[in-house]
Amino acid sequence: MGDKAHTHPGAAGRATAADHPTSVRNVVLVGHSGSGKTTLVEALALTAGAVNRAGRVEDGGCVSDYDDMEHRQQRSVQLSLVPVEWDGIKINLLDTPGYADFVGELRAGLRAADAALFVVSASDGVDGTTRVLWEECAAVGMPRAIVITHLEAARADFEEMTRICADAFGGDDPDAVLPLYLPLHGPPAPDGHAPVTGLVGLLSRKLFDYASGERVASEPGEAELPQLDEARSMLIEGIISESEDETLMERYLGGEQVDVKTLIEDLERAVARGVFFPVLAAAPATEGARQGLGTVELLDLITRGFPTPLERAAPRVTTPEGAGRELRMCDPEESLVAEVVKTSSDPYVGRISMVRVFSGTLRADQTVHVSGHGMTDRGHEDHDVDERIGALSTPFGKQQRPVSHVIAGDLGCVAKLTRAETGDTLSAKDDPLLMAPWEMPDPLLPLAIEAHSKPDEDKLSQGLARLVAEDPTMRLEHNQDTHQVVLWCLGEAHADVALERLRSRYGVQVDVVPHRVSLRETFGGRAAGRGRHVKQSGGHGQYAICEIEVEPLPGGSGIEFVDKVVGGAVPRQFVPSVEKGVRTQAAKGVAAGHPLIDVRITLLDGKAHSVDSSDAAFQTAGALALREAAAEARIHLLEPVAEVSVLVGDDYVGAVMSDLSGRRGKVLGTEQTSGGRTLIRAEVPEIEIGRYAVDLRSLSHGTARFDRRYARHEPMPAQVADRMREEVRAAS
Repeated sequence: MGDKAHTHPGAAGRATAADHPTSVRNVVLVGHSGSGKTTLVEALALTAGAVNRAGRVEDGGCVSDYDDMEHRQQRSVQLSLVPVEWDGIKINLLDTPGYADFVGELRAGLRAADAALFVVSASDGVDGTTRVLWEECAAVGMPRAIVITHLEAARADFEEMTRICADAFGGDDPDAVLPLYLPLHGPPAPDGHAPVTGLVGLLSRKLFDYASGERVASEPGEAELPQLDEARSMLIEGIISESEDETLMERYLGGEQVDVKTLIEDLERAVARGVFFPVLAAAPATEGARQGLGTVELLDLITRGFPTPLERAAPRVTTPEGAGRELRMCDPEESLVAEVVKTSSDPYVGRISMVRVFSGTLRADQTVHVSGHGMTDRGHEDHDVDERIGALSTPFGKQQRPVSHVIAGDLGCVAKLTRAETGDTLSAKDDPLLMAPWEMPDPLLPLAIEAHSKPDEDKLSQGLARLVAEDPTMRLEHNQDTHQVVLWCLGEAHADVALERLRSRYGVQVDVVPHRVSLRETFGGRAAGRGRHVKQSGGHGQYAICEIEVEPLPGGSGIEFVDKVVGGAVPRQFVPSVEKGVRTQAAKGVAAGHPLIDVRITLLDGKAHSVDSSDAAFQTAGALALREAAAEARIHLLEPVAEVSVLVGDDYVGAVMSDLSGRRGKVLGTEQTSGGRTLIRAEVPEIEIGRYAVDLRSLSHGTARFDRRYARHEPMPAQVADRMREEVRAAS
């Protein structure tokens, strides 16, 4: 690969539309924050002639991080699509955020792509999150390559970083992670660091010098040959070991010279099959240069080594009712199946839906069926509606360049789909289909918000609905117990972006308030209460007296009402009224305003008046009786307890277990899993894990993940309950 001298014609300003799936490559760039993904995308766009200077299109904007919010935060916060053309192949470059809070955008990029470039900084190395992501890609067989950036750093060492990548990504076969090129160093600078000015191709045995700003090929000198030949032999053996020709290794070891063309073909097949992972180097173009270091080699690898959409295993497709459906996936002539991988809002265009077409052809002005299912737990409603496709386009920075159609295997954007949300399926109107959704992490950081003013309150509901439609990793909750509006996010940065989008895109100002968990109350022992509601001064009077006994029940029993009245002391028609009154009061709480649960309320006696007794009077008497019983009893505060499962690297097990214990957690057990990880199961009060999503990330250096589910309510320790009551009194 990379043996040709490229002088690619400029393609700036042109909308690229693929004519067949074989002429498309969908590539996602992943890596930790600051590794240089966005800079690399812009360098590739420059080399491909898609931009007229580094990172810029005609209006002066960047092709990837073009959003004002990204400029203010100085990092990527959303998935960006940058299409370029190289040797007649359309390459859809998907730039993803590296920060853990925006993993939803990353997973959308993985869904839309057929191969991944792992971008690793020579100055920072490989972090734990990148290792986990590599394993996820390996589990689904996604082809991968590694690009080492920041070679200009003072202590950058390409050879050492290659060894680190082989250890981190090679698993049982580190020889499957090998460089295709070695860096060519220029004269040392005053600080002793020799800059990388070119590359040496191991298979082609040629030098590619980028010092002039363009790639210039030449033959290596005698000084480069020993290092070149040693690395070349390792690469050839690595390629042959993954070759589908089982006789090739035997012939090679027997002294046969393997043709370079054969090696390149075997290399391309091994990369496309996801069994060989080449390492390359790249750097942005210098001022005035037309090509960045290694960008030609990288574009060649993408077009010749990465698979076409035809080679991808398609996600499962069913009818909206769940019946399986077989399709010739990635066939432009088949029935339409496309998926919304990203939803965004433009102040001028409105809602824009980025779609990946898996089957058929999406055309402007056609009517499609929109299916959205399985996201109701995150504030999304199931929907099956027909919508008309308006303008189709391909994005490039802030621009949307019109196209007439998007074929199977390609990516494009649809404007003004009013009901389509991220994760929805677009299909033919007369043949509605549904794709299996991709896995998304659960948002576990609560953000309780209130409208800042009355005008904000009027716009809040619509703004929140748009937020969750755009971002499936965000969950909207209207808590009926605490009466709070809660946005569940992945982390603090995710929450900050949500608040800023509410303000800047939808004109809604909100205030963040402390998040409250749903506490409960129960009786600590038996108690009796008498409710007397007697008013006979003028007009129709009110008369109702009832006597009750309250006793605690085991957890999960709810409220049990028992009638033990004898002799008609409370007329039969008013017994339900007493029950309604005590249940209504129980829902309001009897001590600190939290619902009362797990008690048996027994109606023992009472009195009625032939004229003045009524349904309303006995409801009031029942409520008064319950309040009197509570005043004489010891009331326990009950807190929700969550079952928590933490998957963490073995190195951090002790720290995580200690932290859980410090949160009043009970560790139930541990289980060894693959990849040097341990699954910790524990029960922890929910009040103690409000910020656990943030704290666990810090504790494990971003390598651990957890999930939680409600287990039960149980009594809160006395000192904690006293503190909660003091907080309630102070707030009131």
